[in-house]
Amino acid sequence: MSDTTDHQSGGNGGTPATPASATPPSINILTQYIRDMSFESPNAPAALRGQKRAPAINIGVNVGANPIQGTEGEYDVRLSLNAKAGEGADLMFNVELDYGGVFKLQNFPQEHLLPVLFIECPRLLFPFARQVIADVTRNGGFPPLMIDPIDFAQLFQQRMAEERARQQVQTT
Repeated sequence: MSDTTDHQSGGNGGTPATPASATPPSINILTQYIRDMSFESPNAPAALRGQKRAPAINIGVNVGANPIQGTEGEYDVRLSLNAKAGEGADLMFNVELDYGGVFKLQNFPQEHLLPVLFIECPRLLFPFARQVIADVTRNGGFPPLMIDPIDFAQLFQQRMAEERARQQVQTT
């Protein structure tokens, strides 16, 4: 006679294979906010007149994340966007946005925490930040700037590669 219990089927009054306390990982957005925003059009109203050619538009993206002190599993994730149309004396506008969200992350393995914070959380914030940029450029008298979707996974991988390279340089 065997002493093993069939946990898969719960046979002989055994316990189920998955304990009730094993809850799946979850992400909750507790709040979103604009931390800082700046819009400049130093050459207005001349910059608002019809242009002979489309200006060069440069867009910068940065993501930061920090745990919120005194909480369990809550993180402040910030998405910083900077968009410039034109250069130097031909600068049409410069918009900077620091858009944040407070996220509650539960039941994530430690090794998945950084990818969730730097890929998934900014992916959830991006559509709202994109809309703020579009609205402020439109309200500044220009066509709304609709920023293309951003591959946050690629940005995260680049950042991790840069960190590894920096560590290698420091250890040699």
